[in-house]
Parts: sequence; C-alpha cells; structure tokens
Amino acid sequence: MKTAHVPDAAMQPLLQPALRLVIEKKLRRLTLYAGEDILLRCKVALGRCPVGRKRQEGDGRTPEGRYTICLVKEQGKYGRSLGLSYPNRQDADDALREGRIDLATHQVILDRLAAGLRPPWGSPLGGEVYIHEGGTASDWTQGCIALETKDMDVLFPRRGEVGEVEIVP
Repeated sequence: MKTAHVPDAAMQPLLQPALRLVIEKKLRRLTLYAGEDILLRCKVALGRCPVGRKRQEGDGRTPEGRYTICLVKEQGKYGRSLGLSYPNRQDADDALREGRIDLATHQVILDRLAAGLRPPWGSPLGGEVYIHEGGTASDWTQGCIALETKDMDVLFPRRGEVGEVEIVP
C-alpha cells in the first residue's frame, strides 16, 4: 500500500501576512504593506480641515487611529469606496469622557464594534468615512481619504486582505 507523504509543519510555507494600510495625513500619503514590503505608495487628499482628529459630524476632518474596512462599494458617489470603522473605541471613549456623546450612544458603538459590525454613522461623531476615488489635487472631502483611480486599481482588488487601516497625523 502506497501512502502519501505529508510534509512536516516546519516545511509548510508561511501564511501570507495580512495587508496593512498606513495613511500619513501630514505627508498626504497612503502606503499598503505586506509585512515590511510596500505594495502601493500614493498621494491622497483628505478632509477640507485636515489637521487634528475628527471630533464631530461636519467638522471636515479625517480621523486618526486604527480602523478596519467595514463596508465595500463597487460604485459609490466617488467611485469605488472602502468604508472605515469610524468611530472606533478610542473615538467613542474620548467623546464620552468629553461629553460629546451620551452613555447610550457610547454603548451602541462598542456593541457594534464587538460584533464586527459597522459602527453607527448617525451619531454626533459623524461617520461614513471612506477611502474612495475622486482625485488628489487638493484636500476636498468631508473627512474621507481620496485616491486617484490608478491607485484604487491597485488597492481595491486587495481590500479583503487588509487587516488594519492606521491613520496617523
């Protein structure tokens, strides 16, 4: 009887690391990483008031923190769009402590995040923060991150592999 050879676990190829997006607001730059390898580096446009963390609906700021992609639109208002899990726990905790949201709103945000669902986008903190197409000539969004179409051509097919989106000042 012939048996199949099963390779030792040490001989198995390592799993592909989850991709990570880093958006550097000051540099207006998005970088897509696979481990330490750079798969994409491109220019971005931000909210019309890009300095500082997003604090409330309509402030024109792009958030800062760690988020996930929680919604995908093949064709949104500005083309292909990747919705971010803003507000995150830190955003909600800060807002509760500062009196910008009440305890009930805070709890709804935490419950949705814990369940792996999109946080509520109708709270006083705002929402519907996307990475989307639309151009990078100037900061023009309501708080989103805009890319050129050619750069979304690289990012969009890899969206399911992105484990984390980090937005830094």
